[in-house]
Amino acid sequence: MIVIFSDTHSASGHELEGAALEAAREADTVIHAGDFTSTAALEAFQRECDVLHAVHGNADSAAVRDRLPTARVVEAGGVRLAVTHRRDGGQTGLAMFGRSRGADVVVSGHTHRPTAIETADVLLLNPGSHADPRGNRPGFAVLEERANGDGLEGEIRTPTGTVLESFELGESVGER
Repeated sequence: MIVIFSDTHSASGHELEGAALEAAREADTVIHAGDFTSTAALEAFQRECDVLHAVHGNADSAAVRDRLPTARVVEAGGVRLAVTHRRDGGQTGLAMFGRSRGADVVVSGHTHRPTAIETADVLLLNPGSHADPRGNRPGFAVLEERANGDGLEGEIRTPTGTVLESFELGESVGER
């Protein structure tokens, strides 16, 4: 199971609770698309997650920026994820970022708006913010292998576990 967060914006900790905390603890891989804000928040995530792949965002302190890259590629669960906090050019810029890295999924943050947008060749996934939704629905994302093994299914969930949106990645995942 891959669990995805972004935009924690905390001075003191991970701000995870309920189903979000449980998912982070149970995940094979956790991805964070930036804006922890503080090293305390980053380190709290590191303590809770067995495997954490993160990037820094525009609101991260210099200490966090020094520890994390601006972008990265993560291969987990048979899927290639290109991770960034934000990219100029909106959806087109994000899709180009993903294509240039051979990604199946582009994970981003910044807007605090949970969305899953399918393009012709890459899924644009923003989990929203579990802790600071700024007028949007609070969210995080989960990707799991389908029971029949042909691709992945995903959900954007609230911190309490309510499903906001479901999406699928077909059997061609990992073949890009």
